[in-house]
Amino acid sequence: MKLFIVLGAINMFLAIALGAFGAHGLQGKISDRMIANWHTGAQYHMIHALALLFIGFLVSKVGSSPLVSTGGWLLLTGILLFSGSLYVMALTGVKQLGAITPIGGLAFLVGWVCIAIAAIKQL
Repeated sequence: MKLFIVLGAINMFLAIALGAFGAHGLQGKISDRMIANWHTGAQYHMIHALALLFIGFLVSKVGSSPLVSTGGWLLLTGILLFSGSLYVMALTGVKQLGAITPIGGLAFLVGWVCIAIAAIKQL
């Protein structure tokens, strides 16, 4: 599915740009704890952007599956909620945003379960 390849590529660009910004632009401007949060957000962002690329290629090879598609959308949701909340929390210092982060983590987990079930059904 070209859409997941496009979404993966856009998110890879964003993950690299935001990771570099955190490493070079935020040093000395926010606390070490918030830098660590930013780094965690960028790391998960990059991993799951690669996963979106993988899903796009997987669909192109084995065909579309509602479970794979749902998994992809859940991974994108995880990027937005998990990484996004960490980015915003680091920039604003509003620690209450940390309550959103686990929802994004749950979206990642359920997304991977969907992909695993789809793979098992293909065997």
